[in-house]
Amino acid sequence: MPTARPLSGRSSAERTQLELFRSVPGDLAARDAQDLMAWPFFSLAKARRTAPIDFRMGATWISVEAVPEHGMATIWDADVLIWAASQLIEARDAGRPTSRLMVTTPHEILAFTRRGTGKASYERLKAALDRLQSTTVATSIRQEHQRRRHRFSWINEWRELADGNGRALGIELILPDWFYAGVLDRALVLTIDRAYFDLTGGLERWLYRIVRKHGGRQQGGWSFDVPHLYLKSGVLSPLRRFAFELRAIVARQPLPGYVLTLEHALGRDRLNFTPVAQDPLDAAMRRVGLKPVENWP
Repeated sequence: MPTARPLSGRSSAERTQLELFRSVPGDLAARDAQDLMAWPFFSLAKARRTAPIDFRMGATWISVEAVPEHGMATIWDADVLIWAASQLIEARDAGRPTSRLMVTTPHEILAFTRRGTGKASYERLKAALDRLQSTTVATSIRQEHQRRRHRFSWINEWRELADGNGRALGIELILPDWFYAGVLDRALVLTIDRAYFDLTGGLERWLYRIVRKHGGRQQGGWSFDVPHLYLKSGVLSPLRRFAFELRAIVARQPLPGYVLTLEHALGRDRLNFTPVAQDPLDAAMRRVGLKPVENWP
């Protein structure tokens, strides 16, 4: 089967210098990169987005650009990066070597992220890989000198693997240095609830990630000014629309492990979130994607 994109001499040379990391199937704990949880790196819309994200806040700046052919990588596409981070951390903790060059099967990624495993899901995964590869990011985050930029794509390259008869063997992808370095620093990865993959809205997915990043399991919870949240989301819709959708999410309470409330004080709207008290065994089961057992009399 053909590669998704033609390989340059540079990318071919990169492959030969990297050890191959083979993914391990199973119910691994889901890990997310904190930088990706806290900042606007992805489109939250299901419709194709080509308008760039140009974010500035203090010394932090992010520029995300898309190509018309594929559009910007979405928060659903980022599930592939959560899968990759989960594989790398599981391997590191088990004492196995890791690498930016990963080989896996579409079934493994789709099963881990709770997607269907039929042909249509496989085609959607390939489209996600194309968006991740073609979206370019430039950022000051984790640069020694804030004015310097690091530019990369979420996937340096990817290709489909096949035997001599054209039978599919899996997919191979190369992660960028920026993402790989952040994942392997223990302080920059958080475990997330596997129920995250069941969230269908882009805004609620983004909201869970930022709540998990900032609120964690602090007993007192956390809060954000709604205009501040709006700026960090990178959405194209106006603030009024953002606030309307936020109220709808608060009414539904879809975020696993957190309770959301909105309050109006001193002329500003604030979103508050507090963790739900959980049984330790239930919490552990949810982290690996198992349904807690009800023990009602």
